[in-house]
Amino acid sequence: MFYQEKIWLGNTKKEKVFLYPKMANRHGMIAGATGTGKTVTLKVMAESFSSMGVPVFMADVKGDLAGLCCPGEEMGVAAKRAEELGLFQEGFEFSSYPVTFWDIYKEQGLPLRTTISEMGPLLLARILELNETQSDILTVLFKIADDEGLLLLDTKDLKSMIQYVADNNKEYALEYGNMAKQSLTAILRAVIALESEGGNEFFGEAALDIRDWLRTDYEGKGSIQLLDCRKLINNPTMYSTFMLWLMSELFEALPEVGDSKKPRMVFFFDESHLLFDTAPKSLLTKIEQVVKLIRSKGVGIYFITQNPKDIPEGILGQLGCKVQHALRAYTPAEQKAAKAAAMAFRENPEFDTLEAITSLGIGEALVSVLDEEGIPTIVQRCKILPPQSRMEVLEEEIRKDEILNHILYPKYTQELDRESAYEILVKRVVQEEEEEAALKQQQAEEKEALRKQKEEEKEALRKQQAEEKEALRKQKEMEKEEQKRQAAEERELEKQRAAREREEQKKLEAARKAEEKEEKAREKRRNTAIKRVASAATGTIGREIGNQLGESVGGKFGKKLGGNVGASIGRGLLSNLFRL
Repeated sequence: MFYQEKIWLGNTKKEKVFLYPKMANRHGMIAGATGTGKTVTLKVMAESFSSMGVPVFMADVKGDLAGLCCPGEEMGVAAKRAEELGLFQEGFEFSSYPVTFWDIYKEQGLPLRTTISEMGPLLLARILELNETQSDILTVLFKIADDEGLLLLDTKDLKSMIQYVADNNKEYALEYGNMAKQSLTAILRAVIALESEGGNEFFGEAALDIRDWLRTDYEGKGSIQLLDCRKLINNPTMYSTFMLWLMSELFEALPEVGDSKKPRMVFFFDESHLLFDTAPKSLLTKIEQVVKLIRSKGVGIYFITQNPKDIPEGILGQLGCKVQHALRAYTPAEQKAAKAAAMAFRENPEFDTLEAITSLGIGEALVSVLDEEGIPTIVQRCKILPPQSRMEVLEEEIRKDEILNHILYPKYTQELDRESAYEILVKRVVQEEEEEAALKQQQAEEKEALRKQKEEEKEALRKQQAEEKEALRKQKEMEKEEQKRQAAEERELEKQRAAREREEQKKLEAARKAEEKEEKAREKRRNTAIKRVASAATGTIGREIGNQLGESVGGKFGKKLGGNVGASIGRGLLSNLFRL
């Protein structure tokens, strides 16, 4: 349980026992006989690391770790243990964790693959159980592949490489040394046997990208990578070699971080004795080297085994956290092993360590960790906390849903087959056959090519002529359309001009008529004025003449009468004159 920025492992009668995060990458061990509670301790530690945001890898050998993806049951065994230890008052609550299920055989999780090249000749030779000579030849095969740029991704690449070198052994012997055909055949048989055990499922792409493991979920919990090993464990050599490859991959992929507040990743290796059984000295040296140096990459490795004696002394001395569950000591060999386990702890004066190891109950353990200064603490006898996740075996329906709905499902379920050694070497053979056949058919192909070229030229000329004819037709149509458009525009302009002329004519005619009317009016006014003046003049003249005549005839009266008559006569004469 992650409590106050520490990993709470369990309780003694007096105090809590904690593992400090900054010391967690000093590696550790969980040991004990079957049924003593190692799995519970493993889950408690994995949950705690996840809660602090540290990604975790776990090998699920028995299939009882999958319940991490579901919260524990309120009325189960874990709840009773939590109540007994007073954990609910300390904030204990059941919880689920972000689990990614993996399976080399693609049955109980996402496919977990790597390539032949990434595995390397040393580890691959161990999986294939090759002798020293065969291992050396396998190393040479890898060298040839590197020199010729041949990718070794899967088993068919490796088989084709072996067969190709065997067929061309004389050419390679001068540069790489003689490789006995019997040894090459033995390696080929071992590869075929590996395929029958599922090796063709493990080697290939998409290969594991270790960066996909260094994730947290939306709550900040570190992702838990759970490899289902129930089938893989039946091949102990492949299981242990795969685990070693994973550690090596982490070591090579991660940068140096030195001392940090918490690990970058934690690796739990169950049934870890399989890693060391029958391993050659060179491999044990490599394992010890990785364990020593990977701490600086921020990776903590925890070995889970039945007895500490299963772990070599050089590695056992590197383990800072030790959780020892009960050991059986019925036989002299078992008593000796229990004594050795007890001597690995700093003695606690309150109890006898050896006696405690053989009398621990289920869920009890002897615990020693590194304090904040990196000094091993004295051994404590404590009751391990219950896990916060589900303890029972997970239903297959839930597992299947978790797998299908995982964000990495599309990436790793799609198998890839890039061009590699197999395809390239097959192409070499095919190329030689094709070159020989091509030499015989060269003239026929050239003749056919010439015929096709002429046909293409003829077709191109015909097409060009048709295009030119079509272009000319379109040009004529465009010119005709242009003429029609211009004619229509001219007609429209003519109509507009005629309309303007008619309008101007109307305006001129109206102006003329208005002028004539005005002229007549002026003439009439002029005639009226003339008539008025003439009338006045003739009247005056007539009056004068009448006056003179009347005066001569009738005196003064006659003068007046004669003047009036003369004026009337004068005006009448003028009027008649104007009418004429």
